Amino acid sequence: MLRRDFLHRTSRAAAGALLASSTVAKRLAPIPALPRKFSANDTVTLGHTRIQTSRLAMGTGTVGVGHHSHQTALGVDGLSRLLLNGYDNGLRFFDAAEMRADLDRFRKELGTDHLDIVLMHCLTEADWTTRFEPVMDVLSEAKQKGIIRAHGCSCHSIEALRAAAKSPWVDVDLARVNPVGAFMDAEPDTVVSVLREMKANGKAVVGMKILGQGTLRNRRARPWHSRCIYHRRRIYCRTERFDETHRGSLRTQLLRNVAT
Repeated sequence: MLRRDFLHRTSRAAAGALLASSTVAKRLAPIPALPRKFSANDTVTLGHTRIQTSRLAMGTGTVGVGHHSHQTALGVDGLSRLLLNGYDNGLRFFDAAEMRADLDRFRKELGTDHLDIVLMHCLTEADWTTRFEPVMDVLSEAKQKGIIRAHGCSCHSIEALRAAAKSPWVDVDLARVNPVGAFMDAEPDTVVSVLREMKANGKAVVGMKILGQGTLRNRRARPWHSRCIYHRRRIYCRTERFDETHRGSLRTQLLRNVAT
């Protein structure tokens, strides 16, 4: 192949690839650089909850269904190494949530007398604050008794998100957000405006789908990644924070159900 033919074909292929990703590029272009460097192991305070933990959390139930997830597929040893590697690099926020809530069992399995955060998961209804009021009352009572420190919800519709922003009951909200609108409840500008309202009301705003469920997985060096994590203060549905005295028992406490 002649050099000019090679360059011509290569340029055509590159143009096609750029065109296919033009939507992503247009959304990323106006995002400014960060004013300073942020790290996953930075200590942050979650809204008005007074809960302090690492900026980044580590989950245990990615694509979780039927007691199986990407993490359980690693096996007890593999997942233990993954979790401990996160711990040794400064992470103190670990997801240990299940679909069925049993606060007494959760505390027993984790070896703790309280849980930091418990969320109502996957809310889509605009009227969820009245429809699920009995559930909210149970969590409010648990908070009063010191069984949990904060409660809230994860939202999967813009209507549910707006209701969460206005509800004084919500301490923590888990929202889908990324710069390109992938797997989100609405366009980024619409979602971010609701999240700003939440933040102004003192709620801890938590980001999920930061990489658009893989849509942006190859853009690790882009400045928006850290920016989203910084502003959303990523956490998960239920967590237990560990100090140095807990490290030796981390494997047992977090992985008791991995093999079942």
